[in-house]
Amino acid sequence: RMRSSANMAAPVQAHLDEEEAGHEPRLRETPEDISFDAAANTIAFHPSQDIIAAGDVDGDVYVYSFSCLEGGNKELWSSGHHLKSCRAVSFSHDGHKLFTVSKDKCIHILNVEEGRLVTRFSKAHSSALNSLLVIDEHLFATGDENGELKVWDLRKGTSIMEMKEHEEYISDMALGENKKLLLTASGDGTMGVFNIRRRRFELLSEPQNGDLTAISLVKRGKKVACGSSEGTIYLFNWDGFGAASDRFALKAESIDCLVPITDSVVCTGSTDGVIRAVNILPNRVIGSVGQHVGEPIEQLAKCPTRPFLASCGHDQKVKFWDISSLHSIVVDDYRKKKKSGQLKSLSHKAIGTGEDFFAGLREEVADPDEKEDDDSDDTDSD
Repeated sequence: RMRSSANMAAPVQAHLDEEEAGHEPRLRETPEDISFDAAANTIAFHPSQDIIAAGDVDGDVYVYSFSCLEGGNKELWSSGHHLKSCRAVSFSHDGHKLFTVSKDKCIHILNVEEGRLVTRFSKAHSSALNSLLVIDEHLFATGDENGELKVWDLRKGTSIMEMKEHEEYISDMALGENKKLLLTASGDGTMGVFNIRRRRFELLSEPQNGDLTAISLVKRGKKVACGSSEGTIYLFNWDGFGAASDRFALKAESIDCLVPITDSVVCTGSTDGVIRAVNILPNRVIGSVGQHVGEPIEQLAKCPTRPFLASCGHDQKVKFWDISSLHSIVVDDYRKKKKSGQLKSLSHKAIGTGEDFFAGLREEVADPDEKEDDDSDDTDSD
């Protein structure tokens, strides 16, 4: 049930037609929103081309090419092979394959060029699939709603490691820099550590408050950041997985997803619909990158080819945000107490105070005698 809507060259043709008609399409700062018939749960960028994939609650998977030209986003193909909600999508590292997992317990691998279903693992887990991580050209991992983790080897066509250490769903996974350790975040509040090279379980962290909903490596792999349903970021040292080394409460209802932007800056998505940029150590909310107004955010993805962040939410849209300003931000240990409770807006499309974020940084430099009058990071963060 694959529906191809255009070949890969179609977007170029559309622009040529517009030029012949005498109107140059307007160049935007970011691509236009992409709207779907149902809410998208999951999005992923292609590693080297301007292509994004999305999976929705009806089980449909869409692949689009995106462009900053007005009218430049084009659906390349869509696939309706999943019978229930598509929970995660991810491209292979070479960009030739798209992996998808679903509540229907199936794993599908599609050919990116034309959307053909190449490999299917039906009844891959005994319960609904929830998370997915591509490890290398042969291995990938899946996590389910019951807390079971499986690692699959495409050369063998089967799973090579199956472990159920969590009591609740596996929400997200991350890989250590040498691809030896796989880390899991779970709804039971713990982070799991698995040695995929030796195929053994190492440990679970102490349970944190709330569900752990997201996990990422930060600080050049020396720290692990986990987001929680209570709106707190928990930090673990790479060698100290048992207990959190630091915690930072955002003034957010929850953290549902978290993606690293630089070594020290992550973006978080929340049920309140706001995408926050957060500096890790010193722990500080920098401001708002954008929002799905009043709609929970399901997932964030960082574009590998351009300075964009994409988000998908319950408003059935995928939105693109300019994050180029985040690469130059340096957050000092010392700072003035923030006067307003409002979030600074960090992109033209973010609804914030409208102030220039950098003006605040310049002020701090200009006024070095004012002392920080509150040494707790939790009290005045967003």
